[in-house]
Amino acid sequence: MYAFILALHSLIRWFVLASLLFALYRTYAGWLGNKPFSKFDNRVRIITAAIAHVQLLIGLGLYFISPVVSYFLNNFKEAVHNRQIRFFGMEHITMMLIGITLITIASAKAKRKTSDKEKFKTMAIWLTIALLVILSSIPWSFSPLISRPLFREF
Repeated sequence: MYAFILALHSLIRWFVLASLLFALYRTYAGWLGNKPFSKFDNRVRIITAAIAHVQLLIGLGLYFISPVVSYFLNNFKEAVHNRQIRFFGMEHITMMLIGITLITIASAKAKRKTSDKEKFKTMAIWLTIALLVILSSIPWSFSPLISRPLFREF
């Protein structure tokens, strides 16, 4: 069960990143090009937030069954000094919660704006910050600090 959820979580990160990048493309194009905020743009806003929230739920489930996190929580004094264990026990979840919160704020604030330019601008700013936070907290395969495969097998 753990291996399946881990592989699913690893796969869905690509959907999160793709939807976030596409949403950013649409928001910057709309904001800088003075375009109208269309129904399609609204759907992109909703779908981006929904995919991020699905990833959050899977990640939280994974957090509570992870042997690494279990070790971290049960051996905090020693584990906090181990970079890899601390990353998954504390840093990854904290930064991802912040990233998904920023996506949620982007969606909620943009929904309340009255002008199209303000909707695009609000989403562009908040989603850019969210993307930076998320990118900094993914255990990339090329990272010298925490390295995990780009794709996991089911």
